[in-house]
Amino acid sequence: MPVGNHPPHGETANGGPLKRELGERHIRLMALGACIGVGLFLGSAKAIEMAGPAIMLSYIIGGLAILVIMRALGEMAVHNPVAGSFSRYAQDYLGPLAGFLTGWNYWFLWLVTCVAEITAVAVYMGIWFPDVPRWIWALAALVSMGSINLIAVKAFGEFEFWFALIKIVTIIAMVLGGIGIIAFGFGNDGVALGISNLWTHGGFMPNGVTGVLMSLQMVMFAYLGVEMIGLTAGEAKNPHKTIPGAIGSVFWRILLFYVGALFVILSIYPWNEIGTQGSPFVMTFERLGIKTAAGIINFVVITAALSSCNGGIFSTGRMLYSLAQNGQAPAAFAKTSNGVPRRALLLSIFALLLGVLLNYLVPEKVFVWVTSIATFGAIWTWVMILLAQLKFRKGLSASERAGLKYKMWLFPVSSYLALAFLVLVVGLMAYFPDTRVALYVGPAFLVLLTVLFHVFKLQPNDASRGAVRSAS
Repeated sequence: MPVGNHPPHGETANGGPLKRELGERHIRLMALGACIGVGLFLGSAKAIEMAGPAIMLSYIIGGLAILVIMRALGEMAVHNPVAGSFSRYAQDYLGPLAGFLTGWNYWFLWLVTCVAEITAVAVYMGIWFPDVPRWIWALAALVSMGSINLIAVKAFGEFEFWFALIKIVTIIAMVLGGIGIIAFGFGNDGVALGISNLWTHGGFMPNGVTGVLMSLQMVMFAYLGVEMIGLTAGEAKNPHKTIPGAIGSVFWRILLFYVGALFVILSIYPWNEIGTQGSPFVMTFERLGIKTAAGIINFVVITAALSSCNGGIFSTGRMLYSLAQNGQAPAAFAKTSNGVPRRALLLSIFALLLGVLLNYLVPEKVFVWVTSIATFGAIWTWVMILLAQLKFRKGLSASERAGLKYKMWLFPVSSYLALAFLVLVVGLMAYFPDTRVALYVGPAFLVLLTVLFHVFKLQPNDASRGAVRSAS
């Protein structure tokens, strides 16, 4: 991993800096779209099985923790909006090794996630076109999303906006239709269904507090991607306005879309039957008389997977670009063309091609092991955001703290509570055999990165080291 001489932060050897072309509507929809993955449309059945109707509590608790994490990231991003975001903040406030580990870990995390999403596109396209080999759809998804990212950041923002809008409109339609079934008996011969299913099958919390705790690990992974807002800070038109607006809306929108959708689903169907007869979304729309419900939801799931892949390619490209600027990746990746870090994006796209190939060649068990790095990586990223923010605050004078444009609530108590919550989630991962492998593979990957860091002496360059201080 040779490195060379690096330009000052925000400048590139050719092509100029990244362009600030992401508007407020792009970033707001990206923030929400990143939270709504394929899992919600397919029923969140596994998590519901663990907690029953109390799964809604798990999403609220997890949502509160994410709100604190995002608020911490927002405080730093508004103060110093740079490409690389939390990797850059980890470097400047926690040290070069922390920045290196966070950046490369996040790059790999999204690489693995993108491979899973591309595979999902292939699987669901196969429902409509069973005779077409799956690899063709996987390749088509990668080429199309890769091309969008290579054109311009505005093209990425536009596609992400519409992808997110499709998911949001679908959820709103399902929630409103479900309320019609619950309150007015739509699709049920005019007999209002009510919400008694929330407590008549073993109670609201059928598996007790243990069930809620057990579901937390799965719920938190549903939130992976929301930190992508921080990566947009270097390309937002008005980061001091758009970043706080996007972060402030995340929690309430999570409540509306996740908790609202689950409230409707769990009211209409007994919790212990969900997942046994297909997607609750499909069943709800069919109950309302929409015969093409399965096709509609299939389309939405495909757009949800494409959206995640689109965001993942964006994230990996920007993170690699930032690492190269910091002297922790080959200098060639710090170059841009028309404001787009195309070399960094092309490496990520090429790595994804190998990932798609591996996904079909290696046994599924091996792929689950690789994916476990991504799940561990999500926790690592959030912990680094919180630790960097604590150190960031410590380095400010009283007048600088008073002058912060966007502040963490109840600091430092909120930051420490969120950290304690993430430690609890890691403990839960260690408790269950299915997720315990993440605690072997994840730290092993970090150890490998640490060895590479020391062997290649990947210290950030002087210009990079001074960037945050000068920005402050």
